[in-house]
Amino acid sequence: MRKLVLFGAGKIGRSFIGQLFSRSGYEVVFVDINEHLVRELNRRQQYNVIIKAEKEEKLVVSNVRAVNAYDKKAVAKEITDTPVIAVSVGLRGLPDLFPVLAEGLRARYASGNDAPVDIILAENMRNAGSYFRRELGLLLPDYFPLDDLVGLVETSIGKMVPIMLKKDIEEDTLQVFAEPYNTLIVDRNAFRGTVPEVEGLEPKENIRAWNDRKLFIHNLGHAAVAYYGNWYDRSLHYTWEALEVPEIHEFAKAIMMQASDILMATWPGEFSAGSLTGHIDDLLHRFRNKALGDTIYRVGCDLFRKLGPDDRIAGPIKMALTLKKPYDLILKVLLLACQFRAADENGKMMAEDIQFIGLYKKGLRPILTGVCGFDEKSDRELIDLAEEFDRSLLS
Repeated sequence: MRKLVLFGAGKIGRSFIGQLFSRSGYEVVFVDINEHLVRELNRRQQYNVIIKAEKEEKLVVSNVRAVNAYDKKAVAKEITDTPVIAVSVGLRGLPDLFPVLAEGLRARYASGNDAPVDIILAENMRNAGSYFRRELGLLLPDYFPLDDLVGLVETSIGKMVPIMLKKDIEEDTLQVFAEPYNTLIVDRNAFRGTVPEVEGLEPKENIRAWNDRKLFIHNLGHAAVAYYGNWYDRSLHYTWEALEVPEIHEFAKAIMMQASDILMATWPGEFSAGSLTGHIDDLLHRFRNKALGDTIYRVGCDLFRKLGPDDRIAGPIKMALTLKKPYDLILKVLLLACQFRAADENGKMMAEDIQFIGLYKKGLRPILTGVCGFDEKSDRELIDLAEEFDRSLLS
C-alpha cells in the first residue's frame, strides 16, 4: 500500500513532506488537531503549494485526506495498515503526539500486522531517533518489539517556508508558500522496511553529520543574517534586504565558514572544504530570494530555543571548545541575538522573546549559563570574551 500517515498539516507538512509523497504516487493522510484544516482537506482532497522564485509556480498536491488527531481510534486505524508514517508537528507538539502514536502502534501490532513501519522524523532536532525511542518505549508494553518493527528515521530539513501574511491565508486557508528547494535528507540505516521510492528523498549513511550541517551552517547562517540585520538597521524587514548590505553578507559568510571548519573537524572525511563552501554560497543565494519574502522576524524569533544548549549557536561553540577551534565570530551572533527586537506584521514581538529580553536585562550571565548551558567555571574564558563583546555592542 502506497500510503503515508503524516502527523502535522502545517507548513512543512503540506509544502514539503506531503507534497513529495503525493507527487510520487502516495495517498497522504494528514493527522492534525486543527479542525478547520482537517475539514477543508477532506472537502477538497487537494491543496496548492506556491513556489516562490523568480518565476512563480503552483503545484497542486492531490490524493490527500485528513483525520482529527483527537479521534484516537481513527488515527490507530490509519496506522494499522500504513507502511510509512511521518511526523512534522514541531517540538512543542511532540509531548501530545507520543500517546496517540503509541496507541496506533499497539493497535497495529494487536491486529496481527507484524510488517515493519518506518516513521520519518521531520523535525529540526539533533538525536531525534533516540528521543522518540525513549518516549515511545515508556508508553509501549514490554513485549512490543519496537526496535525490530519500527524504524525511527531522522531527517535534515533544509526547505525554507516563510510566515504567510493574514491576507494570503484568508485567500486560501490550505495554500502554502515555499522555496524551490525540494530535497529531503534521511537516515538510510534507520529504515526497517524498504526505503520509499520518493523523488527528492536522499538517503545518507551518517545522518548526524548532515543534521549538524543543517543546524550549524544553514540555521546558524540564517540567524546571523537576522540578528546582525536587526541590530544594524531596525527598519530592515526581509532577509534579502539585510543581505543587500555588503557588511552583513560578508559577516554571515564568515560565520558559516568558521562553522564549516568546526564541522569538518567534528566529522572528518564526511565533507570537503570545497563542498561546504559551495553549500554556503548556495544558501546565501537562497536567503536572498526576494519572492520568498522571508522576514527577519521569522528567522530570528524564538530566542530561548535558538540559543538553547545544543542549537544553532551554542552547539557549534561547544564543539569548537572541545576541538580547540576558533569560535569568536559565532559568539558575536549570540550577543547580537540578545539585541534582537524584530516584530511581526502586527508590530508585536513573540511573547517568549519579551521574557528573554527581561532575563537579559538582569545580565548576560543568566543567558550564557541558564539558556545556552555554558558552565560558570569551566567556560570562564568564553564568558569573559562574551561580556567584552557585549559591552562593545552596547557602547
